[in-house]
Amino acid sequence: MIRVHFTADDLAGVRFAPRPSPLPELHAALMMLGAPHEEPLFGRWRHRMLRNLPGAAGPLADLAPDGVAPDFLDVLGDTLDEGFALVRAARPERVRAGLERARARRPAPPWIRALHGGDPDAWRTLHRAQRAAYASVLEPVWPLVQDLHRAEFTRHALSVAQQGVGATLTGLVPGSRLRDGVWEWPGAEAPAVVPGAARVPGVREIRLGGRGLVLRPTFHWRGGPLVQDLPDRPVALAYPAGHGLPPAPDKDAAATDDALEGVLGRTRLALLRCLDEARTTTGLARGAGVSNATASAHAAALRAAGLITTTRTGRSVHHARTPLAELLLAGGSRN
Repeated sequence: MIRVHFTADDLAGVRFAPRPSPLPELHAALMMLGAPHEEPLFGRWRHRMLRNLPGAAGPLADLAPDGVAPDFLDVLGDTLDEGFALVRAARPERVRAGLERARARRPAPPWIRALHGGDPDAWRTLHRAQRAAYASVLEPVWPLVQDLHRAEFTRHALSVAQQGVGATLTGLVPGSRLRDGVWEWPGAEAPAVVPGAARVPGVREIRLGGRGLVLRPTFHWRGGPLVQDLPDRPVALAYPAGHGLPPAPDKDAAATDDALEGVLGRTRLALLRCLDEARTTTGLARGAGVSNATASAHAAALRAAGLITTTRTGRSVHHARTPLAELLLAGGSRN
């Protein structure tokens, strides 16, 4: 069992990661490559990944011989380069401790020993391996991971608004419960512990102590929740999300990019895209190249769908996109 202890400040500080982070998602995928218990669902994906994984990614196997990476690799960052910078900025003593735990029962190859000593060439070896693995495993499906994350973000934002933080938390981990400020996960065991942490039998107590909690969906891991509990940092919880199958490359990305046009229609989508700032009906019509009457009629439909708001000031009205519209457009553009 895992028990997460909240203070009042921690409950107020629960937040959902606004974007997926490439390195944690990559490490979750690499962990799944060594999870034979998921063979029925992930078997074909695993065989394809192992067949296509480039040789340059090989050092990652040295780094995590038991399939669990040192915790200094588990960082956030909106891009791969930001993640690399955060990994490189880890304190030397944390890097050494992580490597020693990961290789506790196995002799380390020369490049790992060099990394333990802070050698720049060894760091370059690590980053080349991570970049090679990302290009093979995640890059083909990253737009889909972004879409899936956005859908999770929206779903949980609505859940918090409608049911509150407590119900949202227990909904993330089936069978869990929140009572007296403690979130309990019966039956949760390692690997529900972050990369780098040892298995802990029985009950594992996690005390937030005012640090807060960051929720992160992961779409390549089907085991229990992964908890990152590091001193002086918010505790991060990565939970399995998605449809239970690994994301597959989009075979028709152009069609997906234009999906919103098929749902909203060309004119309404153009009107939404014009609203990068609040505009009057006249400004909206001019930006989309339609008449004022057409702009007004479509604005009414978008407002009824919850995609824009309209504010009247004297004789003028100003239209602005809602957060829901921002999410939809972000998904359509796949930035």
